[in-house]
Amino acid sequence: MGIAGRLGDVLHAGSPASTSRRSFAAIVAAILIGLTGGDARGSPPDAGVLVPGTSLGGVRLGWTLAHVEALWGRAYGRCRSCRRETLYFNRYAFRPEGAGVELDRGRVTAVFTLWAPAAWRTAEGLRIGEPSTRVEATYGPTPRARCSGYRALTIDAAAAQTVVYVVGGEVWGFGLLRRGAPVCR
Repeated sequence: MGIAGRLGDVLHAGSPASTSRRSFAAIVAAILIGLTGGDARGSPPDAGVLVPGTSLGGVRLGWTLAHVEALWGRAYGRCRSCRRETLYFNRYAFRPEGAGVELDRGRVTAVFTLWAPAAWRTAEGLRIGEPSTRVEATYGPTPRARCSGYRALTIDAAAAQTVVYVVGGEVWGFGLLRRGAPVCR
């Protein structure tokens, strides 16, 4: 039996001593809620790790919106002009740093950083803001695509495309896309 079940037993005990047990249980519950923040939902990511071909900020391709919400919370905005359902998870409203997901038929088909959130990195230690020369030093030669205002360097894996976005010679962001998806976003 878990803590919640034990607390429930204490709170519903019918003995004369149940009042003191209820007080004790209420204090324990308040402490537990305070320690966990009182909310089991996630929150928009301040930082995250890109595991090439696998996940970005913990989110995996193929996940449902419910999976993403469990990890990153329900505080997101919806893109009104995007062809596919696209959600933006920003720590602060109207500040374009954070992460986003693209969904197709209710499943994540792309996950990406927004702008250049400084605390993001790859599992191999490549960080946003580093010189783009570190990409090939870390991953070897990478195919490049010239996009509007930036370049996309692709690290292919069997199940997904991992993309490092470069602006002005610096790592600007990361993306994890289904195979065959356009890398320019």
